[in-house]
Amino acid sequence: MTRDTLRALSAQGHVIALASGRHYQDIAAIRRRLEIPAWIISSNGAHVHDADDRVVSETLVPTELVKALVALPRPESVRLNLYTRDRWLIDAEAPELLPLHAMTGFTYQVDDMRDLEREHVGKVLYIGEPALLTPLERTLRERYGEALHITYSAADSLEVMQRGVNKATALSRALAALDLPVEKTLAFGDNFNDIEMLTLAGHAYVVSNAHPEVIDQLPFAERIGAHHEAAVAQTLRRFFALD
Repeated sequence: MTRDTLRALSAQGHVIALASGRHYQDIAAIRRRLEIPAWIISSNGAHVHDADDRVVSETLVPTELVKALVALPRPESVRLNLYTRDRWLIDAEAPELLPLHAMTGFTYQVDDMRDLEREHVGKVLYIGEPALLTPLERTLRERYGEALHITYSAADSLEVMQRGVNKATALSRALAALDLPVEKTLAFGDNFNDIEMLTLAGHAYVVSNAHPEVIDQLPFAERIGAHHEAAVAQTLRRFFALD
């Protein structure tokens, strides 16, 4: 239902943007499967591409900050990831992550992360048990909270971008390029990295299986069914009278 709904919206001339913490290459593969001319907001807003894959906006984490994050002590079981323009780098094998990207075929490359001068990093990602990420998050906020944007895309995924980078700022840049008003936007989300975007959007929707604290922070957002129940597609079809 979701693919048919997006195709119908695209055929009517509506602009679709796929916004995610995922890497651009990962989302682009999903877009190809959907067969729609969608914009892509990737790495939580670090990169914005239009429907023709042209770069509209890019905000990177400065190399010296990336080096500091790589050197930051972390539990042995916590995996460090860097999302560059073209690659997903990881500090050790993590086969448990592969099924999450099996549909797209985009995968990580194990790297010692010693040579970062030529890398263009949009996002730094720590993956691990929530209890291990909490003290790491505290350290990050204490040391780099003024320079970085720190959030979660899932309980086990602590995400770090340059200050001011989030899905809302990326959406604003996309809307400016399209000359469209924010009041006409619809946005859907389920986790902490969606809060800014949902706050900005003209019509905000949060799925019922979202993180409870996210739902609490978005009292103005309309609560819909779970994402696996096709709630997003159903909401779109109702709003645009597609049925």
